[in-house]
Amino acid sequence: MLDGPDIVYVARVPTKRIMTITISVGTRFPAYCTSMGRVLLAHLPEAEIERYLSEVPLEPRTEQTVVEPGELRAILAEVRASGYCLVDQEMEDGLRSVAVPLRNASGEVTAAMNVSAHSQRVTTDAMLEQFLPLMRETASRIEEDLAAQGRRRSPQRR
Repeated sequence: MLDGPDIVYVARVPTKRIMTITISVGTRFPAYCTSMGRVLLAHLPEAEIERYLSEVPLEPRTEQTVVEPGELRAILAEVRASGYCLVDQEMEDGLRSVAVPLRNASGEVTAAMNVSAHSQRVTTDAMLEQFLPLMRETASRIEEDLAAQGRRRSPQRR
């Protein structure tokens, strides 16, 4: 979920392979260089995106990290249009991830989910061709559950 300038993990299914990045519930990362962060930023109102870009220092985490506000703004527009975000080694060398939005019962993007892999094990094409369709299907199922919970919680009309 987005919390200020960062994303914060609220759920995590760890990998069985060893990666150099340690992530657990509560872990925070800068939103601008993560796939989930970009998904969440992309769905903010334009004024909030502009405020984020004017207030948050875009610092390089790797040589690939996008740190130009105009370039990031264009990436966010593409993420909003495509419904996913692929980040290739911008947060950490060797780390690729793809994320999709999660919408609440009202259709608002309130969270995101991602799959990460080591760049030497999984190509960007594999992330998009193999992982992305499964992630979209899973996100749809989660959204259906959230919508059903919303319907059960709404007061009954008389």
